[in-house]
Amino acid sequence: MVSKQITVTLEYGLHAKNAQYFVQKANDFTSEIKVVRHNKIVDGKSLLGLLSLGIANGSVITVKAEGSDEKEAVQFLTEYLKSAEVVE
Repeated sequence: MVSKQITVTLEYGLHAKNAQYFVQKANDFTSEIKVVRHNKIVDGKSLLGLLSLGIANGSVITVKAEGSDEKEAVQFLTEYLKSAEVVE
């Protein structure tokens, strides 16, 4: 299992469109992906789960992955959450 703790720097946090993009990209990986915030763990491939975390700009979260492409999954998804990219 690979995990990485980051501070989210998306300008508007993980709102609906950004969360949908995250889920789409998470589903590209075969690994099981979890996102943790305030001891609440959700499936990284679940839109409703992600939205339930209320991830805003400045939130500290942990992304975990377990599977054959776990390193790539954690690297890609954490880089996205730290980027300034906004999905329109």
